[in-house]
Amino acid sequence: MSTSKKIPATIVTGFLGSGKTTLLRHILSNANGRRIAVIVNEFGELGIDGEILRGCGIGCDDDGVEQAGQLYELANGCMCCTVQEEFYPVMRKLIERRADIDHILIETSGLALPKPLVQAFNWPEIKNACTVDAVITVVDVPAAAAGQFAANPAAVDLQRKQDPNLDHESPLHELFEDQLVSADLVVLTKLDQASAADRAAVEALVREDIPPAVKIVAADHGRIDLDVVLGLSSASEESIESRKGHHEHEAGHVHDEHDHDDFDSVVVQLGEVDREALLAQLADVVAQQTVYRIKGFVALPSKPMRLVVHGVGKRFDSYFDRPWRADEKRGSHLVFIGHDLDESAIRAQLAASPVGAL
Repeated sequence: MSTSKKIPATIVTGFLGSGKTTLLRHILSNANGRRIAVIVNEFGELGIDGEILRGCGIGCDDDGVEQAGQLYELANGCMCCTVQEEFYPVMRKLIERRADIDHILIETSGLALPKPLVQAFNWPEIKNACTVDAVITVVDVPAAAAGQFAANPAAVDLQRKQDPNLDHESPLHELFEDQLVSADLVVLTKLDQASAADRAAVEALVREDIPPAVKIVAADHGRIDLDVVLGLSSASEESIESRKGHHEHEAGHVHDEHDHDDFDSVVVQLGEVDREALLAQLADVVAQQTVYRIKGFVALPSKPMRLVVHGVGKRFDSYFDRPWRADEKRGSHLVFIGHDLDESAIRAQLAASPVGAL
């Protein structure tokens, strides 16, 4: 590509478990020669999403060898908070390699506000080399139709009770609206778990917070025509200041903080585990504590493949993503994201189970 042409960047935002990583998987698996760099933003100590992406061969050459500089992980909280510490240096590295890159994909944390990230594209060094092709907000239709937004009604109720300033809206509802305010495209997911009436209700809800020009499209398990999500040329950084969300001062400035203390992250490492026993124990943890999401990878006895585990609310999915490499230690790594988590209780419960200790 010409070094005078700006690199387009697509920012994918949405709540935990809404389907952001699945959408990225599809885009990258169907890139058709596009050279795409990926920035994955994690809330938690382990780059689980980055590991899952690597398992798909993303950022690897034809022989499956990982290429340096193709996948960047930002692991310390919301990207909008680490933007000066981590995002800027990563973008500088990408800009230095702009002749090798056709597109940048950025997956934000499910807790992040996209607006500060878009605003960062107005920094002179970034603005001269990159532009925001689009902000894509991913919406979990069953959760939004049920008024849960993050697929966990107990957690939403708890947050509502903890905020004395709320009337009929929960903090997640407001964050949901803030993610929509920044959207250039809205992608609906999990339609196989929703009725036509649910879809219509969610589309009406979403339409209240987006301009008429912003399209609402559906993805089937992350599958969507790439011409729909890439090449929108929105230049979102040029209009982002005019988009006002809940997290604004009256003077028009964005809050520097957005209730990160409402969320905890606990990392647990185990040895080889029995799949069914582990899933049963994870279900017990969800029933006893306010867990929004569980994700990680697991080693099963006598199985050569690594098992990826996702849990949102009471729903759990698991699948094998790749063989264990000969040079890596087999083990299980799980991240729990929730509110006021009792880390010692989680560790004690898993340690007392037959799933296996590290």
